[in-house]
Amino acid sequence: MAAPHAVDGVEGGSGETGLTLSDSSTCDVKRPQFGTRFLTDPRQVFQHNAWDNVEWTDEQEATAKKKVLENSQPLPPEKQEEYDSRANEYWNGFYTIHENRFFKDRHWLFTEFPELAPQCSLNHESHPGAPGAVESQQNSQDGEQSGEHAALSHTDGDFPGSSATYRILEVGCGVGNTVFPILKTNNDPGLFVYCCDFSSTAVELVKSNPEYDPGRCYAFVHDLSDVEANYPIPDGTLDVIVLIFVLSALHPKKMQASISRLARLLKPGGVMLLRDYGRYDMAQLRFKKGRCLAENFYVRGDGTQVYFFTQDELHELFTQAKLEKVQNLVDRRLQVNRGKQLTMYRVWIQCKYRQAPV
Repeated sequence: MAAPHAVDGVEGGSGETGLTLSDSSTCDVKRPQFGTRFLTDPRQVFQHNAWDNVEWTDEQEATAKKKVLENSQPLPPEKQEEYDSRANEYWNGFYTIHENRFFKDRHWLFTEFPELAPQCSLNHESHPGAPGAVESQQNSQDGEQSGEHAALSHTDGDFPGSSATYRILEVGCGVGNTVFPILKTNNDPGLFVYCCDFSSTAVELVKSNPEYDPGRCYAFVHDLSDVEANYPIPDGTLDVIVLIFVLSALHPKKMQASISRLARLLKPGGVMLLRDYGRYDMAQLRFKKGRCLAENFYVRGDGTQVYFFTQDELHELFTQAKLEKVQNLVDRRLQVNRGKQLTMYRVWIQCKYRQAPV
């Protein structure tokens, strides 16, 4: 359920991380960090395709606020309900049309989130029997399991990736533009990657990819907003959860419960990584009247929905889920179309929050 407008040609990183990684299976060649090209002379704006950490003027921010306010009249409740109830249909339609042609692989993730390549960057050793993990696993067995995961027994360790020493889950995996670079780049033999999406069409595209390896990866259909639905993973067993332009696709009222449910899957010390749309991003300012569902929440022409966050809103969501802040930053990027002499201001928010270590 990766966001349609989050094309990787206009995605990027913040450059706050101190480690850089290659997009190959070794760590010999380092990728340049984002956040290192600054526009100091406005006359040079069309010399490059993008500029980092661009400061907005007071006038520019006031104009953006005015634009959002002009288009803030929400659609009638019955229309809002229609878009929400048919969300699965709209996302399946999106992937049926675009298949795997819409996004490029997100190799920038390893610069911004070195946690995704632990053997190269962190020398991380994960212990399945870490304090708290066994207790969490036992607690997760209570109650009945349902859906496609009902046959997976957690009591005898018989779940996908049960023997892994480092486990990553991507929520809203789309067609695998994050998952497959992780599998290619991370050479940790103890790695296992889980990936899920609301769209069954997207998950089938992941499974049909020649790079899909059931021995290292498990793809499944899952509705992030359905907090009663079972995951095929016991609580307290994940090292990393990745949310890339996916939380914004949920209705704001469903976000807190969804994040709190995900937090239970993390090991002590496990981390949740997020990158998503920030308030007054170009995509928000482009919405016309008749597309607003609620404050800062919109529906696109294809029926998919998107929310635009502030740092404080995301901090509240994570801390209410009892996670600790590691990083919460705004990435303001100036994208440039040199051919058409156009400037486009992008605003993204990047977060890292972790489960308290024991």
